[in-house]
Amino acid sequence: MGILENIEPKLVFKYFEEISNIPRGSGNEKEMSDYLVSFAKKHGLEVIQDEVLNIVIKKPASKGYENAPGVILQGHMDMVCEKNKDTVHDFTKDPIELKIDGDNIYANGTTLGGDDGIAVAYCMAILADDTIEHPSLEVLLTTDEETGMTGAENISPEHIDGKILLNIDSEEEGELLVSCAGGIRTRAIMPITWEDKCDCQEALEIKIKGLKGGHSGSDITKGRANSNKIMARLLKGISDKYDIRLAYIEGGAKDNAIPRESEAIITAKKEDIDNIKNEIVKFEEIFKHEFKIQDPDLTIEVIDHEGTKKTFDKESTKKVITLLYLYPNGINTMSKAIHGLPESSTNIGVVETDGDKVRIASAVRSSVPSLNDEIVLRSKTLTETLGGELITEAPYPAWEYKEESKIREICKDVYKKMYGEDPKVVAIHAGVECGLFEERIGNLDMISFGPNIYDAHTPQEHMSIKSVKNVWEYLVNVLKEIK
Repeated sequence: MGILENIEPKLVFKYFEEISNIPRGSGNEKEMSDYLVSFAKKHGLEVIQDEVLNIVIKKPASKGYENAPGVILQGHMDMVCEKNKDTVHDFTKDPIELKIDGDNIYANGTTLGGDDGIAVAYCMAILADDTIEHPSLEVLLTTDEETGMTGAENISPEHIDGKILLNIDSEEEGELLVSCAGGIRTRAIMPITWEDKCDCQEALEIKIKGLKGGHSGSDITKGRANSNKIMARLLKGISDKYDIRLAYIEGGAKDNAIPRESEAIITAKKEDIDNIKNEIVKFEEIFKHEFKIQDPDLTIEVIDHEGTKKTFDKESTKKVITLLYLYPNGINTMSKAIHGLPESSTNIGVVETDGDKVRIASAVRSSVPSLNDEIVLRSKTLTETLGGELITEAPYPAWEYKEESKIREICKDVYKKMYGEDPKVVAIHAGVECGLFEERIGNLDMISFGPNIYDAHTPQEHMSIKSVKNVWEYLVNVLKEIK
């Protein structure tokens, strides 16, 4: 018996549980893509699997909808793979362990994959149910949305005929998304020189943990602590008072997730060790006070560390700490047109020691392309001034608001009929694939919506059962009204 077997809508949760058994981290979608091909063939539907493993499944219009405009149902099959430090889980082969807590579905110590597995489940349920009224459908499920949007970037226009696109990758019921930010990834690479640890030094291991983290776009306004920036501030404060060396630094797992944990190993003169420990305790008190609302469980652990034989030299230590301390992070500008909407931001998602280099991976977002460029230039200038290199990758365009949209009006009308109130029409600071579809396929009438998903991109990710049901009924009614 499946964990979700008796929950309505049964077909949706049946497929969500099935795909939860299939590894589908970004870049590891082959098994998931092949599963969707088998599903389509089992149901006698036309299916296309392209070279980057995107899937297009086509279903003819139901009776009476033969002349209705074609609709593209769209989501992405990959998920962010994050887990708690003490969770034993291999995302390349282990199924997601689902659990129910009241109205919510969680995973056991890992991300749930509701973002965007629920879109896959909705699409499969519609394809499998021949009682639903709908225009001709093209279900488009892309790969690698979370790390580079290379699936959307490589869509072949000849595979797509529809001109209306319903993106099911939003995370708040009752909101209709009509615009989103564009973005780009940056990779700062700082070369380091190693030296033998002096016998006069002792080593300390510092661990920052207990943070909530979150989605680097949609959660950026919540003011949550970034563990990499906390670590940088701590190290900067200590290094201004004491002669220390870095031996290791690492934090975060994904550039598009606000990092929750960071670790560093430092060395210092034996006579300074106790004073440095006291400094760390003071910093912990400062951070706990500053983030008492957003991150009440923030803790800093410091322990004596044995076995360190090599450290960064003095100059490398200084450069790495300075780079991380000054590197852009958080909200850069707020929108003047839409109250409360970030206009541009960046997130230091990953810091890692890699041989003779320290790498910093960051996700930059903006609804104004020139502000993306400005953040990248600032990051590049800082990195190069300190002797490092900055590269960029995976750019994706913003999705711009359209004054006229038939699907937006249909979605608003259906919502009003179902709930007696107007939905919220919103723009978000997170990225969805719609801008790339506009670029690749041409002029599309697009909208995005979805059920309530909380704490996406973190092991606390959970999804409301009631909201999944509500949005399922809403999706079915929207398809019924497209004539």
